[in-house]
Amino acid sequence: MLELTTATGQRRLQRSIGAYVINMDGSSDRWAEVSSQATLAGIQIDRVPGVDGRSIPVVERSGFNEKKFLRRNGRQMLPGEYGCYRAHMRALQAFLSSDYENAIIMEDDVELRQDFTQRAAAILQAVPSAEVVKLLNHRSKWCRTVAVSEYGDEIGRCLHGPQGSAACYLVTREGARKLLRSANDIEFPYDMTLERGWKTGVSIYTVRRNIVELSERSTVSQIANRAEYRAVKLRGVRKIGTHLLRMLEYARRIRYALS
Repeated sequence: MLELTTATGQRRLQRSIGAYVINMDGSSDRWAEVSSQATLAGIQIDRVPGVDGRSIPVVERSGFNEKKFLRRNGRQMLPGEYGCYRAHMRALQAFLSSDYENAIIMEDDVELRQDFTQRAAAILQAVPSAEVVKLLNHRSKWCRTVAVSEYGDEIGRCLHGPQGSAACYLVTREGARKLLRSANDIEFPYDMTLERGWKTGVSIYTVRRNIVELSERSTVSQIANRAEYRAVKLRGVRKIGTHLLRMLEYARRIRYALS
């Protein structure tokens, strides 16, 4: 009877999860590929138009303090990063305008798997207090596991970071509300903002091992290349303040992970 109840609960959770894919208007090939994968996996996805940050002058960027971002990150914000940030805010708003209880928000360079939504639903069952669960990271060092789903996915919080990537994450309605309320003013790139539960008040967890991966489409970044990142970095003594702030952020991360 317990197994039947668990299975019924998981099916209900699956039906309550919407799936949103951020896709730039000029990237129809990416949309075609991710749509094909979703069809094969039996997932219904909704498209969220991306934001072209290059078309928005710095003086017209809303919720953005250039000096504050420079001090916290040791470099200027790139136009593509601004567009990425605003696109995720748009995706959260689209989710809250729907009838879904939870959502998976993805970028269009994610490789979807057949058991994707089943594993996502099981993760929500395993950690009912979660408001955001990152499903894909570049690194998950020193992850403190708090629960394991029925599919064997370990969920917890990492003492080391940033983990990198906002390409795929689960979010509840309350988590989306909190992110829109507290993260609308840009202090860090969106992938870093998504992890800062100590600042946003969002209950954030992560999987120890990714349940999806980046596809070959990710080899061509729509945000910036390495040379563009290097070109806007501060050097020498100008970066001392950034290093001090990073130490403070690291301490806050560890305290949050242990809470």
